Formats: sequence, C-alpha cells, structure tokens
Amino acid sequence: MASNPDHDQQLQDQIQFCMTQRQNLEAIFNSVADGILALNLELRISNLNTTAQRLLETTLQEAVGQSCLDRLGASAELAALLRERRQVDGYRYTLHTRDQGEHLLSLSLRPLLDPEGMEQGVVLILRDLTEIENLRRQLQGRHRFHGLIGKDHRLLELYQLIEDLADSEATVLILGESGTGKERVAEAIHQSSHRRAGPFVKVNCSALSEGLLESELFGHVKGAFTGAIRDKVGRFEQAAGGSIFLDEIGDLSLSVQVKLLRVLQEKEIERVGSGQTLKVDTRVIAATHRNLQLALQQGTFRSDLYYRLNVMPLELPPLRQRKEDIPLLVEHFIAKFNDQTQRRILRLDDAALSLLMDYDWPGNVRELENAIEHAFIKCRGEVLLPHHLPTALQDSHSRPQASAVLTPTVEKEQLLRVLTECHWNRSLAATRLGMHRTTLWRKMREWGIPAQPRS
Repeated sequence: MASNPDHDQQLQDQIQFCMTQRQNLEAIFNSVADGILALNLELRISNLNTTAQRLLETTLQEAVGQSCLDRLGASAELAALLRERRQVDGYRYTLHTRDQGEHLLSLSLRPLLDPEGMEQGVVLILRDLTEIENLRRQLQGRHRFHGLIGKDHRLLELYQLIEDLADSEATVLILGESGTGKERVAEAIHQSSHRRAGPFVKVNCSALSEGLLESELFGHVKGAFTGAIRDKVGRFEQAAGGSIFLDEIGDLSLSVQVKLLRVLQEKEIERVGSGQTLKVDTRVIAATHRNLQLALQQGTFRSDLYYRLNVMPLELPPLRQRKEDIPLLVEHFIAKFNDQTQRRILRLDDAALSLLMDYDWPGNVRELENAIEHAFIKCRGEVLLPHHLPTALQDSHSRPQASAVLTPTVEKEQLLRVLTECHWNRSLAATRLGMHRTTLWRKMREWGIPAQPRS
C-alpha cells in the first residue's frame, strides 16, 4: 500500500508540534520558583522540577521511583495527608537536608487526575519560606542595636532611621524626656556613620556657664580673658573628622545660639579672643528634653537655629510607653551589674517584675537602671525580690490606683488643667495625658475647648 505524502507530512507536523509543546511545558515546569513533585498512587516520585531537585538535593534520574515519604523524611501527619490524596494548602513542614540544613516549607497537595477524572497520584508543591522566616525572626529578635535595647515597634523604626542616616551628613536633633537614652542614640548614629573612625565628642550644654561654654565649644587664645594663660582647642576642633554631641541644647543662651548657627551654616568657628576663622569638619548631633516649639514661642530659642538643627528629628518614646521592653532592659542591667560586682544574680522575681511593669517610670531607663543597682546592693541571694527594689516602687504599688474610667466632666477638667500646665502645647499635653494628638484634638472639639486659651 502506497504511502500518502500529505498524510505523512501532516503526521510529522503533529509529532513535531507535540514535541515542541512538551519542551515548552518542561521549560515552564522547570522555571517555576516552587518545587513540584508528581507522585504515583504508591507515593513514589514520577517527576520533579529543577527547584524540587535543588531542595531535595537530588537529580531527576536519582529521584524517579523513590518513595516521597523517604525523600522528605515525612512525619506521620504528613504521610497521612499524602495517603489521603486530598487538597491541602499551606501545610508548614521543616525539611532536613544533608548540605543545606533545614528548610521551612509551605506544602500544597493536589490529587493528580487522568482525563477521565480517575486518581493517578498526587501533585506536591513545595514553597521555600526559609529566607522569609529568617528575616522575620531577625526583625523580631532585633532588640539590641549599638548599645540600644528594645524591640518595641518605635525602637525598631528608630534603628532603621539610624541606619538610613549612615551615609548622611545631616544634622540630627534627638528629642525625648530625661533618661530615655538620647546619648546612646547619638553614639549609635556616630558608630553607624562613615565618621565612626573619628572622635565622638560630648558636651553637656546645661552644665557650664555661658562664658565657659563658649570657650569649651570654640576654644580660646591666650589672654582672651582672666585665667586664659594658654591657647585652648575647643570641642569642635577636637571633633574634627568625627561627630560632636551637644546635649541639652535647649539650655543654650541666645548669644551662644548665634555662634552655633554660624558653625552650622558656614562650617567655621572663631576661638574666643581671636579674629581668625577656622574651618571645622564635624557632624553635629544635638539633643534636648525641652519643648523647643514652646521655646520658640517664648523667644528663648532662635527659629533659624531650630530649623538648622531639625533636619532629621528623632523622638525617643518614654519607658512608660514601651513597657514590653522592661524585661529585656532588666536582663541587660543584671548582666551589667553582675560583671561590675562579680556577683551571680540569676534573675528578677516575678512579683518584682510586676512592680516594675506597673510603675510609670518618670525617670525612664535611667531610673530603671538605678532601681536594679539598688536591688543589687540589698540582695544577698541569687534572685532579686520585691523588697530589694527602691521604696518608691513598692509604695506606688500599694497606693490605691485612680479609676481608669473618668466621667466626661472630670476628664474635661483634667484635660483643661494639663493644657494650662503645658501652656496649651497640644503635643506636650497629649504626651502628659497618654493619648495621641489627634485624640486630644477630637476631645477638644467635642467639648468646645478652643485651640488657644480665651483672653
């Protein structure tokens, strides 16, 4: 029987089309980011893509015909799910491999059906969550950063901001109550920057008189004033190539503020008693516990200096707003004082921790550190107990607490009193009241309280 050339060509075209389609499907199959395994009814591997081969540390030739249960090291629960051949999504499973260690997988199962709908096996999809889980754990476990301790979300955001500042020369203004760790933050900014190899020079602007502070910051020449028996290099010169930390900058006199503004604008200073201009190469990090917005209104702080300093403001939350960090801080201080005193205090008693968690900490982290040091002095055992803590903490716990639910009239009176005490600065009043500024503003509108006091 003679062959039909057209029919033969058509058959070859169909074969070529099927081969091309198969190649395309195999390419797609092997390019998928998830691992895919096809299993027969005995749960033996009939096919697997490139990703699955990598995860299982095998090849197609080695894996085909092997038991999927053996290759996965399947638990009894996973084995039962595979044998049931029912649809499953997002089953978490840890795969142990020889070379790559552990992989956290999300498994999805689908029954494998033939064109007539008869079950032929199982399709198993493996999604590797290891990297995502490691990042999540790293974020959750990131509670120490250049001497800062805490995992409160505001602290985590602060850590990120400090990292964002690493390549910047921007002036930083650190805001926060006394004892919140502003100096620690300044050190972290310096250590994270490209200036870390340079000096980190600290100046407490509230500790010196105006005349002494000016000499301390900018230096002086011999004979500039009584007692100036030799030239003196100021802190700005000492900080060349590094950073200078100006703590409590809200206490600067107006005359020193003018000179500091020149440093920020021109990057140059004049020593006291000298007309010679000196260039300085230092990054300025400032901090204050004062409300500079209020100081601007009162005329005790220059607006041009404020806006020069306020390039990147960082606000530290008080300890009472991040009490979840107290156990971490206690653990740190116990380790610190154990090292200093050569003691072996193991932990803080649960009842003592409850006292710490119930206290409002007006002195913030510094007060907490002092409380643990106080307990170290009184403790003669291995566990810090409630009676080892300062009396103020014990007394605050024994005092009857005010009702948390206030009547509208009482709450309005309290709000008016706090606003008056804060000179109608809503941000400061909201902080004192423990509420968000928008909440305060909403309550003021509800009760017809004006934005400013009526004259």
